[in-house]
Amino acid sequence: MPLPFAIRLRRTVPLVLFVCAFAAPWRGSAQTADQPQDSGTSTDFFVMPGSDFDRPGLHPKANLNIGIGHTFGFLKKDPIGDEVTFAYTYEDAGSGFWHSDYGEHTESLGIMKNFSLPKTTVVSGYTWIQGGITSYTGGPYVLNRYYNGESLGAVVHSSKHNSIWIQETYNKVPTVPWYTTTSIGYTYSW
Repeated sequence: MPLPFAIRLRRTVPLVLFVCAFAAPWRGSAQTADQPQDSGTSTDFFVMPGSDFDRPGLHPKANLNIGIGHTFGFLKKDPIGDEVTFAYTYEDAGSGFWHSDYGEHTESLGIMKNFSLPKTTVVSGYTWIQGGITSYTGGPYVLNRYYNGESLGAVVHSSKHNSIWIQETYNKVPTVPWYTTTSIGYTYSW
């Protein structure tokens, strides 16, 4: 059985604080309040390696996520999200960490809500709801299942185009016990 969300959150918060402290020297390169704001749209390309602690025994598993998202200015006031995303995720589902005969391949569409945090321009936050198809491979045939992921994350902005994302995701696939994923990754925005 996976660790309860509260325990996982207690382990993730120190990581977020460490990265925020690490980002402090970058404050001079981040956009400040007196600089002109952009047009309200951007495109993000992200690569987020992470680890799951799932299935019986809490074995860590590689979880590699790559995707692209586009923020739409007209959705800025939408309470659910302002950025539409597409992501591909590979997860080892067998006995290894990086790769085994069994794998999960997930293609998902999502909606992300970006929000600023008070008194800082270096760190912002986001929520991310995803839905898609997970394919289990390595057996006699491929099993396709619906995937639902809900994430909460922080973005550490190092410059206008570069940032570090840190997130905790609650994953649910029918026929599989829910599990969480902790990820940290790089994002290039334009």
